[in-house]
Parts: sequence; structure tokens; C-alpha cells
Amino acid sequence: MSKQRGDFEWYISGIPCQIQVKEFNNVAGSGRYDAPSDLDYYGYCEIEFEVLDRKGYPAAWLERKLDERACELIEQEIWKREMAKSQADEDDYWDNLREERAMADIY
Repeated sequence: MSKQRGDFEWYISGIPCQIQVKEFNNVAGSGRYDAPSDLDYYGYCEIEFEVLDRKGYPAAWLERKLDERACELIEQEIWKREMAKSQADEDDYWDNLREERAMADIY
């Protein structure tokens, strides 16, 4: 068991812990009527996470306390955080592009 760092703090059954995102894959749907499946039409999101204790060690005993609603809340929090990161990355891209173009205009 190795010590890890969680992505954010959380509480499960009143017990403080950390959540570490193992995988986040958000696939946008095509919205096309001829999409091969409903997943291709609407899109989907895959989320995998691990529960760590406060010190950063995997806590399977605590993960077993999760019910369906608690998992949904954690997945919603992960989705919000990942979308905010994605938006920040996109904003940084456009800011850098504007700066590069401004610098090119100067020289």
C-alpha cells in the first residue's frame, strides 16, 4: 500500500477522506439522427475514482460504506471539477493565442 495524494477532500458517513480521480472520459454526443447507438447520439461520461483515508492510503473499508447516492454525488463533483479544468485550459489556449498574435503584430 503506497501513500497517494487525493484530488479533493470528501466525507463518507461523516468520516473525512480524500477522493482520487483515476479516470475521467467525457465523450460528447454527435446529435445526429443516424448515430449508430444512443451513446453515440447523446454522449457519455466514464468516471473512476478511489477513496483514500486522510493520510492518502487506499481505504477499501471506507469505500464499502458508499451507497449509490454517495457515488452519484462524488461523480457530480468530479464532473464539475473536470469541466472547470477543461474550460480553464481552453481559456488559457485562447489567451496564449491572442498574446502570440499580438506579439507577431508588434514585430
